[in-house]
Amino acid sequence: MAINTIIIASDHAGFSQKQALVAWLREQAYQVNDLGPEGEGRVDYPDYAALVGRALVAGNADVGILICGTGIGMAIAANKIAGVRAANITDPVFAALAREHNDANVLALSGRFVDEATNRSIVETFLATPFSGGRHVGRLAKISALE
Repeated sequence: MAINTIIIASDHAGFSQKQALVAWLREQAYQVNDLGPEGEGRVDYPDYAALVGRALVAGNADVGILICGTGIGMAIAANKIAGVRAANITDPVFAALAREHNDANVLALSGRFVDEATNRSIVETFLATPFSGGRHVGRLAKISALE
């Protein structure tokens, strides 16, 4: 599946990196739907994880990207939504593995502990890596059955 449409959101800790990623992704010709927030004021990350997760499973995007201080809270919250497979990633190698082995459809990034260049590399790898299928298909079916 070619990835064309991305849905993205952050909390206050991920806001500046979200803004930079949105601009960069649009320069790369991706269609990006930014669900907020619109400023750096304090917000609750579960609200934005839910917006992205629900929009993704509704078919409004190919993948989602979430950014908070660590990425951990966003991933936990997003994974509460059936059909979301969010991975908290801090390294490009893990981004590739999340796509290849787990068909991750939401990328959760750290806006405080990972620099912008590394996050850009993580996003680039995540978007370029396809699901490998094969032995992993049955494992994904087992994950779906847990929902």
